[in-house]
Amino acid sequence: MRLPALAKPRAAIATVAALAMTAGTVLLAAPGAAAEEDAAVAGVPAEVFAALERDLGLSEGQAKVRFAAEHRAGELEQRLRKQLGSAFGGAWIPRGDDRLVVAVTTPAQAAKVRAAGALPKVVDDSKADLDAQVAGLDAGKARAPRTITGWYADVEANQVVINTKPGTAAAAQRFAAAHGLAGEATRINETAESPRPLYDVRGGDAYYIGGGTRCSVGFSVNGGFVTAGHCGDTGASTSGSNQVSQGTFRGSSFPGNDYAWVATNSNWTPRGVVNDYGGGTVSVAGSQEAPVGSTVCRSGSTTGWHCGTIQARNSSVSYPQGTVSGLIRTSVCAEPGDSGGSLLAGNQAQGVTSGGSGDCSSGGTTYFQPVNEILQTYGLSLVTGDGGPGDPPDPPDNPCSGAEDSLTGSLSSGGVAYQPNGQYYRSNSSGTHSGCLAGPSSADFDLYLQKWNGSWTTVARSTSPGPDEQVNYSGTAGYYRYVVHAYSGSGGYTLGITTP
Repeated sequence: MRLPALAKPRAAIATVAALAMTAGTVLLAAPGAAAEEDAAVAGVPAEVFAALERDLGLSEGQAKVRFAAEHRAGELEQRLRKQLGSAFGGAWIPRGDDRLVVAVTTPAQAAKVRAAGALPKVVDDSKADLDAQVAGLDAGKARAPRTITGWYADVEANQVVINTKPGTAAAAQRFAAAHGLAGEATRINETAESPRPLYDVRGGDAYYIGGGTRCSVGFSVNGGFVTAGHCGDTGASTSGSNQVSQGTFRGSSFPGNDYAWVATNSNWTPRGVVNDYGGGTVSVAGSQEAPVGSTVCRSGSTTGWHCGTIQARNSSVSYPQGTVSGLIRTSVCAEPGDSGGSLLAGNQAQGVTSGGSGDCSSGGTTYFQPVNEILQTYGLSLVTGDGGPGDPPDPPDNPCSGAEDSLTGSLSSGGVAYQPNGQYYRSNSSGTHSGCLAGPSSADFDLYLQKWNGSWTTVARSTSPGPDEQVNYSGTAGYYRYVVHAYSGSGGYTLGITTP
């Protein structure tokens, strides 16, 4: 779909609060409180609010206010981190307050923090210094006493904290001193904590329903994973491939549809990867739909990793239990137990395994429930790649090749451009918005995706310290625009855009 060059359709959009820019700064005009709260909690499932009330005593209204404040604080921290550079000492929201505190290493920078709307605190060590101290301990972890249970940088105290078992502080102090940490720079914390390993949620891995039936994980989402609806009913409990208690089905639909999602407990960490059953993983970058004829690969706990092509979309299949519609038909093989597993086109999530015919000895036809429909139905967000060794390498020339629409421009340092063509576009359906920015070498360009919610609200951003950025956002219908910001450096850029 080519992006239309929209004329301004109505006065309200023509007069929206613009993204104000100064050299090295991105300042979002504050929307109304209600609109800001709505934007901050967009896509947050009801289970989150229930958990906040259970664990923190927050009503839904209080949680929305808190989310909005934390959203503002997060944007402010990112801006100040870049502005302050080596003087940045960390940032945090104090308990019982919603104002961001930003640490700086020189009093001269405090005024800059205060002018931006945060509270400054002058400290001795920068965040980079603290991180370097932690890295030094990491390098010496093989020589750490077994009584030490961990260490971390406490930006509020401007110290490195070493946790150790009761009565073993002296050994921890010797370990710290051996790595150049002593005095007020280090805090030894005696604690009875006994950390235990947690478990990763990965696409394609096995899980068990009620201790019996085996299915496969589809894709990690925030709070759990998606899978096939026929694997379990709402309320059914699950355990992982290691038979450790894992989670609960929070939603399930079959037949008609064949999708479900499982909310995992605190022992499990959803990761944006899929098991390739070859000793590695494939990093999930988004959920952009691949066209018919595309090459796809599937991961499942019975037959592992198999590939084929998409033969059709929006297929209906009649199972003994009833008809399921809207499926992806493929030439990939699968067998019982692979149900729920991941279907990928490159590194883009496509769907979860529903059913089919044949097997992986003689071949067959397999159908998949599209993943974007599951995300939209349950208000879930996909967990994307972890940067591990299984990630595919960056393309050597144009990292944005393959996008639906390609836009170009040029910016001077500190400049900003709105795309497409200085305006915005309308998405008439729900789905994934993907933006890929290829900036000039040796520059630092940033990319933001904004949605109109009564004012322009940033819904996705990529602000790495380099020229190339990429964002993926699963959103509902509405008006959107991209913002390209030349944080430092100048030159031409290419923006690739793919819309639902």
